[in-house]
Formats: sequence, C-alpha cells, structure tokens
Amino acid sequence: MPHLFFGERMEKLKILALKIKWFIMDVDGVLTDGGIIYDSDGRELKKFCVRDGMGITLLHNAGIKTAVLTSRNSPMVKKRAQELNITEVIQGASDKLRLYEKIKKKHNVLDEEVLYIGDDYVDLPVLRRVGFPVTVPGAPEELKEVCVYVTQKQGGDGAVREVAELLLKLSGKFEEAVRRYID
Repeated sequence: MPHLFFGERMEKLKILALKIKWFIMDVDGVLTDGGIIYDSDGRELKKFCVRDGMGITLLHNAGIKTAVLTSRNSPMVKKRAQELNITEVIQGASDKLRLYEKIKKKHNVLDEEVLYIGDDYVDLPVLRRVGFPVTVPGAPEELKEVCVYVTQKQGGDGAVREVAELLLKLSGKFEEAVRRYID
C-alpha cells in the first residue's frame, strides 16, 4: 500500500501509531458492509471480508490486541471473532463509551493506546476519546471531522485490513508480522 500521507501529517500518524496496543472495531459498516440479510427462517446473516481477517491476524502477530464493540447482537459475530482469536467481544453495546471504559479498566490500557474504527453516530463518543480514531468513507461528516484517518476501502470490503496494515507500517511492525505469518 503506498503511503497516503507525507511530511508533518505522516510524522504525527507515526507518533500515534507507535503507542497503539489495542485495535477495537465496530462490526456493521466496518467489518461488514452494513447490510442485514435474513434467510427464509428469519435468521440474520452477515458477510465478512476475508482480507480483514488477515489484517486482524497480522495485528495479533505484532502483539496488538483486538476487540469488537457492536451495538447489535449476532451469533455470527461471536463465531467470526472466535475464528480470528479476537481478545474481547462485546455485543449489545448501546452505550459504547461505557463499555469501552470497561475494556480499558479490565486490561489496564490508556486512551492513547487504542485505535478505534467506527462508522456511525453511536461510535462518536469512543472516537473522540481514543488516540487513533478511524472511520470509513460512508460515515457521517461528524465522524470524519474527529478521525485522524478515513479509509479508502468501504466497510466490509477491506477497510479493517487497510487500517491494520497502515498501523503496522507506521509503527515499523509490518515486516515482522508478515514474517511470523509466513513462518
């Protein structure tokens, strides 16, 4: 991925990236395209991007913990999170800021050590708090204004992978994370 930033902006992002220990994600609109599909029996289905899964694996290889913080409840989210060894999965999070604070307290992590990627107003309180706030292109302008990065990729189409690789490259951990995957 070519660098999207140069000069002073790139240096500021590197400084932020070097502090990150946790990568927390919303689900609908970030790990998925935000669509909801129901089968003929009324069961909810979700489509996840495999490339995002590789991004999460690379984060783990670099020692970065991951979490899902979503306002909906879905057995598919739990299953996908288990497949990817995501450290924390919090569903039904109508008050994301309160639950984000619980994650911080439980794992003794500071705001500046967290990257959060969200796509809608419910994510705004957390985005305002974390050290590395990220959103996707379809997010409301209010989110884009508080984020240090807006992905090129849409949610559900590699946005998480894009941010994971950007973070790892900015912090100098990319090559090692890939090497650990290949070996």
